[in-house]
Amino acid sequence: MTAAAYDAVAVQYAEFAAEVWDRHPLEWAVWTAFADSVRGRGPVADLGCGPGHLTAHLRSLGLDAFGVDLSPAMVALAGAAHPDLRFEVGSMAALDLPDASLGGILSWYSVIHTTPAELPGYFAEFARTLVPGGHVLLGCFESRGGPRTTFDHKVTTAYCWPLDELAGIAAAAGLTEVGRVLREPGPDERPLRHGSLLLRKP
Repeated sequence: MTAAAYDAVAVQYAEFAAEVWDRHPLEWAVWTAFADSVRGRGPVADLGCGPGHLTAHLRSLGLDAFGVDLSPAMVALAGAAHPDLRFEVGSMAALDLPDASLGGILSWYSVIHTTPAELPGYFAEFARTLVPGGHVLLGCFESRGGPRTTFDHKVTTAYCWPLDELAGIAAAAGLTEVGRVLREPGPDERPLRHGSLLLRKP
């Protein structure tokens, strides 16, 4: 369902992402900190890469980055926009990658449509594919410390998560929290707080 929803709006989403993805200096700092944490540890997967803007940014930061997305239309757009990078269709729940083959994983707002029952399996897959010492950077909408909630995302239903709950699910999968950042919405954004978690596989 999520793949079909994004296939249907792929072109519009790519245009939207090109306009907004780099507006927030705090997020640039978080991406740079992630790159510094994983550089030299192995390939980095941008999971839920969409049209590939952040995959290309990771490459510009010196990472051997490639993108994976559930939406074939998004993967086609990413490949056309960034022909020097690798993009493939795939699910974060079952990555076509060997154990301990990634130095890092970027999951930037790519688990927001994942149900609570499915999310532990995603984190387990992240832990399986990371090398020891590898890192995950997770971006999400944050529930202001309250309970998990759903909201009417423009593409399909999405979740706002308390970062403590996400960190607990990650810990159960064997990923330890390194740090977190919270950002208030800008004047041109919907009134939802943004969160990020940096996680490490021991």
